Amino acid sequence: MNKNMFAHAGKDIPAGLVVFLVALPLCLGISLASGAPFFSGLISGIIGGVVIGFLSGSQLSVSGPAAGLAALVLGAILSIGDFSLFLCAVLIAGIIQMGLALAKLGGIANYIPGSVIKGMLTSIGILIIAKQIPHAFGYDKDEKGNITELFPFGNEDMHELLQPIQHIELGVFLICLLSIIIMIVWDKPFIKKRVKIIPGALVAVVVAIVINEIWIKTGSKLALEKEHLVQIKVAGSASEFFGFFTLPDFRGFLNGTVIVYGIVIAIIASLETLLSIEAVDNLDPERRVTNTNKELFAQGVGNSIAGLIGGLPVTSVIVRSSANVNSGAKTKLSAIVHGLMLLLSIILIPGLLNKIPLSALAAILLLTGYKLAKPSVFTNFWNAGKFQFIPFIVTVLVILGIDLFALIPALSGKGLLVGVMAGLVTAAGSILYGNLKNSYYFHKENHHEGDIIKIRLSEEVSFLNKAAIRETLDHIPENSRVIIDASNTSYIDYDVLELIKEFRDIKVPLKGINCQLVGFHEKYEIENYSHVQSVH
Repeated sequence: MNKNMFAHAGKDIPAGLVVFLVALPLCLGISLASGAPFFSGLISGIIGGVVIGFLSGSQLSVSGPAAGLAALVLGAILSIGDFSLFLCAVLIAGIIQMGLALAKLGGIANYIPGSVIKGMLTSIGILIIAKQIPHAFGYDKDEKGNITELFPFGNEDMHELLQPIQHIELGVFLICLLSIIIMIVWDKPFIKKRVKIIPGALVAVVVAIVINEIWIKTGSKLALEKEHLVQIKVAGSASEFFGFFTLPDFRGFLNGTVIVYGIVIAIIASLETLLSIEAVDNLDPERRVTNTNKELFAQGVGNSIAGLIGGLPVTSVIVRSSANVNSGAKTKLSAIVHGLMLLLSIILIPGLLNKIPLSALAAILLLTGYKLAKPSVFTNFWNAGKFQFIPFIVTVLVILGIDLFALIPALSGKGLLVGVMAGLVTAAGSILYGNLKNSYYFHKENHHEGDIIKIRLSEEVSFLNKAAIRETLDHIPENSRVIIDASNTSYIDYDVLELIKEFRDIKVPLKGINCQLVGFHEKYEIENYSHVQSVH
């Protein structure tokens, strides 16, 4: 551990406390959404904080079980049929991630168009919402909260569709509704600015516990039964505690379904991590850049350990990471502290955790899903044009068709991978169609310090050019003179425009670069720009 890590302990330890308060209900909620033991989500939170926090090259990223993997994990557990066999898939994913890191493939996310990634995240949001509806109503016909029970397909009928409404547990529903209201109100500026250290999700959980305890003490019919509460095993001794960990059934390495899920988890978890790391680096006030290969290796180690002791897959998570940044963290010590606090919570207060209503956790996940899949995401891609909208909507429809409506039973649980592949094929097809008459290229001139660097964009600039453009912009020397010329362009991909805006707003002032943007059309929503550093 780097000695400099303790240089900012006065800021990192309080930040770690805030991240712990955010992470605790999320670890439990994601376990619920994944159809996995609650203990497994907490294990992954501990691994994400302590192990990955120690190994990661990122100073501010925080890892743990991710909502984005919940639907995939649920499908995997149901398809494999045994949690200990599923753990082999997590172990396989970790090994693959370490292999990707050693092969220097940490930049792989640059080759996935933003429309496909957003489509994947939007689908995940819809799946999370769908899977939590039964828990919000208290209608746990399927203990995994499977939304397919609610639709009149196959042998189902309209009576089956109305079952959740006919069997609403009023106490469960009221707690879910109240939890949602608390979190929405808590997120408003007039409260958020005044009470920064306490997250709304934690407030909702505490209020839910208090209300249910009052109902129990007063003998109210609204009181929630044990089946509607978190259920974590309580250890009477150290040996009993270690007995709670689940070891993998290594016969999974000979099971084709387990291997396929291991590959899928590795791909999706790696994409989520790399996207999160990029976002966190942009949030970092010190503008530190994370080595993505080192990060993938750390994630691989974390997932390997999770698979060996009974945890869920882990990724770098933007919710925890942004809370970390906003709390004033300076180094990875804050992530490690949050992991240690999660460990202490399952040792010292498991009885209190068992008082948490599942519907309060469902409320947290419903809002998480909404943030991923809110209507503005669809309208933004519609307004961005057909080359953005079509790959986006194809990705969404394929994932939902497979994982929500089970239109292709043989692919059940594999919707994320199939949807991403369908989105990539659609994006590539759109580009080929748009470039039948016009070739595209990215032109960069050899340059030395002090020279004028001219970057001329071709007539069609697609997401395939993103990696090359990022490489060039990242390696422009300090105090250089740069002209980015879009005079000849008729189409610039949304991802590339975002990359140029990031360069303009962050790298140019930071590196003292004299920069000009010329020839950008109004439709790109990026103004022609000149930034000239003053000479002292």
